[in-house]
Amino acid sequence: MAAGPRMELGRLEYLQALVTEFQVTDSPEAKEQVLANLANFAYDPKNYEYLRQLQVLDLFLDTLTEDSETLVEFAIGGLCNLCLDKTNKDYILEANGVEPVINCLSSSNEETVMSAVTTLMYLTTPQSRQQTTALPVVECMLRFSLSANRRLSNLATVFLEDYCTPPQVEEARNLSKHTAVGIPLPKD
Repeated sequence: MAAGPRMELGRLEYLQALVTEFQVTDSPEAKEQVLANLANFAYDPKNYEYLRQLQVLDLFLDTLTEDSETLVEFAIGGLCNLCLDKTNKDYILEANGVEPVINCLSSSNEETVMSAVTTLMYLTTPQSRQQTTALPVVECMLRFSLSANRRLSNLATVFLEDYCTPPQVEEARNLSKHTAVGIPLPKD
């Protein structure tokens, strides 16, 4: 019985060490490795409370605006893992996290785009739906649904069918007919 709490304390200390390393290191490679590890830990619900306590959600949100595509990929992947939890989802929504997630849709990195689409799905609530399915997002999903990349095409189609109303999709289709401006497709 005593081993359980000690192991839990070890988990928190280990995650704290990762966060500290991310904050103090000057090595881009070390930052990438640490963020990848944090994103992987974000997959396990046992870590949610620790990650909230260590403000890792803020770290991921802040990293979405970095110039490094790799850091952004890991940060959006971490958010995607975390936002299935209602407390984490609410925190991300209250922290105005939808806009930086939407900005990830313009990434040339396929994994970043896939995670961003999935994160928008997970963040969609009756209260956030207006923002997560705004017209530019629906236009983007229409474009992604035509992609030769089957993963992206299928995910965008699910988004359009399950998260958007038919009038939203129709409005985006009509608008797309009259403009060449749009979010570029990610590179395969």
